[in-house]
Amino acid sequence: MMASGAQQAAEVLAHEAFLLDSRRWDDWLALFTDDVEFWVPAWRTENEPTNDPQTQLSLIYLRGIGAVKERVWRVTSGLSRASETLHRTTHVLGSIMVQPGGSETECKLLSGGAVHVYSPITTVQHCFFGRYQYTLRKVDDSWKIARKHVTLMNDCVPTMLDFYSI
Repeated sequence: MMASGAQQAAEVLAHEAFLLDSRRWDDWLALFTDDVEFWVPAWRTENEPTNDPQTQLSLIYLRGIGAVKERVWRVTSGLSRASETLHRTTHVLGSIMVQPGGSETECKLLSGGAVHVYSPITTVQHCFFGRYQYTLRKVDDSWKIARKHVTLMNDCVPTMLDFYSI
């Protein structure tokens, strides 16, 4: 890890991307706080995404580590027909910015990113891209993801969309 807390927090994003692409699900789950919020809003209009996951449509909304673990179980259990053959992914993050006003125990990060997705069954490939907002919290001397908010810019989903493909 790099020297400053903000730099260490930013490295969590690259580590998360590596774990997702490597399908190291248990290690990926270990990156999250127990009260994590993972949210991918839908678009309300051409210019405005939804802003309340409780009352408006979301592409993905998971609250708490139990919900995230359930989603991973669905992908790994072999019981989900849509997840029998997982898509291959490569996450590319850029323009990572640490938001001012953080503290010793909490940090907000912004990033742009793209995930290249390939289906080994259909040989079709596409790219999801968007803006990422993270809230990281220091827990037992390491940074954990307390909130992951992904605004997909190309939300016309041509294939299955799941936690590992964004």
